[in-house]
Amino acid sequence: MTDRIIDISEQPARLSVRYDNLVIESDGQETQSLPLAELGVLVVSNPQVSFTHAVLSGLAAAGGAFIACDERHMPVGMLLPIAGHYVQAERFARQTEAALPTKKRLWQQIVQAKLKAQARLLQELRGDDGGLLALAERVRSGDPDNMEARASRLYWTALFEDPAFRRNREGEDQNRLLNYGYAVLRAIVARAVCAAGLHPSIGVHHHNRYDAFCLADDLMEPFRPLVDRAVVQYVGLYGADAPLDKGAKAALLESLTGRFTLDGEERALFDVAARCASSLAAVFEGKAKGLLLPEM
Repeated sequence: MTDRIIDISEQPARLSVRYDNLVIESDGQETQSLPLAELGVLVVSNPQVSFTHAVLSGLAAAGGAFIACDERHMPVGMLLPIAGHYVQAERFARQTEAALPTKKRLWQQIVQAKLKAQARLLQELRGDDGGLLALAERVRSGDPDNMEARASRLYWTALFEDPAFRRNREGEDQNRLLNYGYAVLRAIVARAVCAAGLHPSIGVHHHNRYDAFCLADDLMEPFRPLVDRAVVQYVGLYGADAPLDKGAKAALLESLTGRFTLDGEERALFDVAARCASSLAAVFEGKAKGLLLPEM
C-alpha cells in the first residue's frame, strides 16, 4: 500500500467520495481521483475548500488523518480514526496500567534516540555532532537530568549556525516551517498510535489535560530531525523569512515520504511509525522490553 500526503492550499476545491475514491474537483483543472486506502494524511488549508461528510468518514474508516489549517496555513485541528485495533479496549487498559518505571525506561529510550538522530544530522550538515552523542549516553531512566533540554540548547544554534536562534512556536522565521512539518509528522504518528489500538492522549512522558495527542508527541520525538533537515536546506536556498507557500510545503512533505531504516530494512515513514507504535503496545502487554525506533 502507498501512503500519500495531500495538501490542498493553492486554490478552491470540492472534495467528495465516489466508489471509495477521494475526488478532487477545481474550476479549470482536471478532476483528480485516488483511493482513500492510499491516503495517509489529507491537509486542507484553503478557506474555499468544501467537502462532504463522506470524505471525513471515509478517510477515517480507511485509517487516514485529516488536518484543518487556519488563515496562515498552519494546522489547527486533526481528525483521526477511533476504531484502531480489534483488541483496542484491552490495550487501552494495559496502557493506563503501565508502571512508572516502565514509562521512565521508555522515555529514556526515546530521548536517546532523539539525541542520536540530532547528532547524526549535525554531523551530516555541520561536520560535528555538537556533543550530542555524549549527552545521549548520559540519559538515565526518565531523563531526570533533563539531557533533552541541554541538547536542545546546543542543537538549534548549531543547526542553523545562529547563536540567536530560539525554537519559538509563534516565531515568524523558520519556526513557521518547523511548525508545519511537525504538525504533519504528528498526524502520521498519531495515526499509527490509533492503528496500534493505543489511546493518543495517554502519554509516556508528555501529559497535559488540554492535549489530546500526548502519546503522539512522545513517539514523534526521534523523527523530528527529518523535518529539521528539510527546513535547514530550504532556508539555505530561500532564507529564514521564506513564505510558507506551495514550494515550502512540498519540500517539507517530501522529507516525510522517503525511506528509512528500521530493524535492518528500508521502509516508508508510515510503516516505521506503525511498527514503532506496535512495539510500544507490546511493551505495555509485557511482550517486549523496548521500542523499535528508526535510524535516520
